[in-house]
Amino acid sequence: MDSIRLRPLSRLFLVLSLWIVSVGSSFAQGTAADPSKAGVAPGATAAAAPAAAAGAPTGDAAAIAAGDALFKGNCAQCHAVNEVVVGPALAGITKRRPMSWIIPWVKNSSKLVASGDEYAVKIFNQYQKQQMPSFQLSDAEITSIIAYTTSQEGVKGKEPSNDNSPKAEGDPTATSGGDAADGGKAMNILLIVLVVVLIVLVVTLVIIANIMKDVLRGRKDLDGRDMEVIDQRFDFSKIYKSTAVRGIVGTVFVLAVLYETIQGAMGVGLQQGYQPTQPIAFSHKLHAGEHQINCAYCHTSVYKSKSANIPSPNICMNCHSQIKTESPEIKKIYRAIERKQPIQWVRIHNLPDLAYFNHSQHTQVGGIECQTCHGPIQNMEVVYQYSPLTMGWCINCHRETPLNTKGNGYYDNLVKLHDSENGAVPFTVSSNGGTECSKCHY
Repeated sequence: MDSIRLRPLSRLFLVLSLWIVSVGSSFAQGTAADPSKAGVAPGATAAAAPAAAAGAPTGDAAAIAAGDALFKGNCAQCHAVNEVVVGPALAGITKRRPMSWIIPWVKNSSKLVASGDEYAVKIFNQYQKQQMPSFQLSDAEITSIIAYTTSQEGVKGKEPSNDNSPKAEGDPTATSGGDAADGGKAMNILLIVLVVVLIVLVVTLVIIANIMKDVLRGRKDLDGRDMEVIDQRFDFSKIYKSTAVRGIVGTVFVLAVLYETIQGAMGVGLQQGYQPTQPIAFSHKLHAGEHQINCAYCHTSVYKSKSANIPSPNICMNCHSQIKTESPEIKKIYRAIERKQPIQWVRIHNLPDLAYFNHSQHTQVGGIECQTCHGPIQNMEVVYQYSPLTMGWCINCHRETPLNTKGNGYYDNLVKLHDSENGAVPFTVSSNGGTECSKCHY
């Protein structure tokens, strides 16, 4: 009769626990499913659509779209349209200067200053003789950038502030790290509450059980067998003395040792997770994440070379000749420039010499984003090797990645032949010979 009275209390605790779990799960799913919470991967738009032809009207949608990507990849670190950052605001540039002046200025500003051009010298002196880098852009690409900046004149809330602060809340390219962090904190609080409730439940049940035993011991209508049941204690020695338990534990131990041995043998030579200390504490989380600096701005050859170059100190100086000049880490860059010595960055991603890899073939031709291989680089304070970079990893990617053949007549006959023999199976990199040995080893 007394034991029956405990059931409503147990059920109450069970219902409370299930309710907390369901609320926490719903909250987590709502946060994860909200598309507005998704961040933007820097560098994703660096491979821009073909630029509009030189002299295209500023209202041309294609020119504006191409100029948007080019501006973010080349100009946004020092310029904004409606605000002064490191360099002047670009609003009204076409009214101040003709395109015949703007194009040579972007391509080689120092040459224009050296020629004695009055406006070029004025700008150079006005902004503390800060040398603007030269850009290997075509006339059409520069025209598309101007088309984009003209379209953004007077638009507020879409530009970085003078300290390269993150994007405004209304910008679709803005990250939502704060929302994600708030959601994570709420989930942690719910889990802590759940653990506390479960602990209280266990302690309460133990106390109730002891009280019930004391009550039963005081009853006089119980015989010897009843008292044995009340006073019996669980013998834990029976567990570890059990043959079945020992067999299970031994089997699990052997399997665990075997698994770790195999994993260790297979991991010989792999550098996944490698995270060396760099000579300068450069934060990708700050630059690529918070400030949304495009990957191609620093790694200038990422879309046009076999290798993605490590940025030289002069690229750092484009911003840090004006920003955080007293920082101890920035002073290391100054010393390297004064001594005419390169910064001794420690290489992280390193393929063996026997494997050929072309960076531009993957980024420019294949359209592969930086994060596909390098992981969430925009969240890394210190960069580490995210992917294993093994041959099996590369081959699996070639087998699963469809090849973009649209608009490329080279693939027309190959695609027709593939479709006739394979039906609805996608035309992947492997279908084009991407898994042949000579593709990477020759």
